[in-house]
Amino acid sequence: MGIMLDETDKAILRELQEDASISNLNLSKKIGLSPSACLARTKNLVEAGIIKKFTTIVDEKKLGIEVTALALINLSPLNRETIHSFLEDINKFPQVQECYTLTGSHDYMLKIVAKDMESYRNFIIDSLMQNPAISGVDTSIVMSTEKRTVSVPIDEM
Repeated sequence: MGIMLDETDKAILRELQEDASISNLNLSKKIGLSPSACLARTKNLVEAGIIKKFTTIVDEKKLGIEVTALALINLSPLNRETIHSFLEDINKFPQVQECYTLTGSHDYMLKIVAKDMESYRNFIIDSLMQNPAISGVDTSIVMSTEKRTVSVPIDEM
């Protein structure tokens, strides 16, 4: 069950999802709260674990990262030991931006970025597939990104 938020908390979350670098003073003006009350509310949202982290989203294309891939992974045997080993490895690889446990015919889905196709291929062969629990990798290359957000729909809460 989720935490109950009032309209002020929701307003803070909407603004911070739009621009996490906003100053507390500007945030307080936007939501109509005193700076000290706004800071206290924001701190409470962090302490409650609702705000996990303040971060920066970069344009990977401008950094020369040309490949984004979605890799469907199967493990064998699928047990605590292989899952633990797999997740330990995944957390070591900065190329893996996201990892999801799935239902259905695949065990995990990874979002992986690489400079180019050769770098992606080398990562799969030289790093990812070094884990003996991985029995299969099925890759789809992203041709273009039509929508990308990390914002949670606050008004749906």
